[in-house]
Amino acid sequence: MPEQDTAPAPKQPQSLEEWIAFFGQADIPVLRSTAQQLHRLRAEGSADHIVDVVDDDPFMTLRLLRHLQMHKARHQLYEIVDARHALLMMGLETFFREVATGRVAEELLGSQHEALAHLMHTVRRAQRAAYYAGDWALRLHDLHAQEVRTSALLSHVGEMLMWCFNPGPMLQIKTLQAADRAQHSADAQLQVLGFSDMELQRRLTMEWQLPELLVSLGDPAQARLPRVRNVTLAIRLARHSDNGWHDAALLDDFQEVALLLHLGVNEVMALVKSGPAAVLR
Repeated sequence: MPEQDTAPAPKQPQSLEEWIAFFGQADIPVLRSTAQQLHRLRAEGSADHIVDVVDDDPFMTLRLLRHLQMHKARHQLYEIVDARHALLMMGLETFFREVATGRVAEELLGSQHEALAHLMHTVRRAQRAAYYAGDWALRLHDLHAQEVRTSALLSHVGEMLMWCFNPGPMLQIKTLQAADRAQHSADAQLQVLGFSDMELQRRLTMEWQLPELLVSLGDPAQARLPRVRNVTLAIRLARHSDNGWHDAALLDDFQEVALLLHLGVNEVMALVKSGPAAVLR
């Protein structure tokens, strides 16, 4: 009888450093809808539509930016955060050969339906934040509006990756928070993981040289800069509108966005409610 393979399963990362190393080697998944749309668009060769698909998936955007960083030319003096520019530089053939094909997040989680629901909830929140931040940047005539939008879209990638690759402990964190509504999320994360989501996000941003604006989000000295305020407020608005427009914190958000955009509060309320969160109750 042939001898069975008894090699132990790879050890699950535990510390922040181990997770940073793990994600550095991991095949970042993509959303199923992204994989399906890109498969269809590949035959058409339409760069514009491909950009729209990439821009809406934080995972695919992350894959693209990481690929560019790993293959950066020596003479390149600035970081590329625009998917359209990246695809023009790279070419569609290279994109489809080296970036577009990845694991599917929904398949990675398999039958872990609760974890998948939390992952998709986080993805949708990031998509809404990106929509708001990009729209406001254009209204403010920001010359780097795409960086603002991309920063908002990638603001939750640390959490998303943990849902994909470490769903059990992530569900434990949710259980702790449900049992004690007064407990801060960072405290629950420290208790279960030994580090906070904010720490993970900051380290990944620095390790992978993601848009510099992402690093600025955690710097109190830069909190009042218009571009930082834009992304911060977009993230807050997306989070507070998660469960509908009745959250008490939304009024403060609307007032701060009004100051940012130099609009009235009622104008801001109408503006944001006509966007991707308009389907909320």
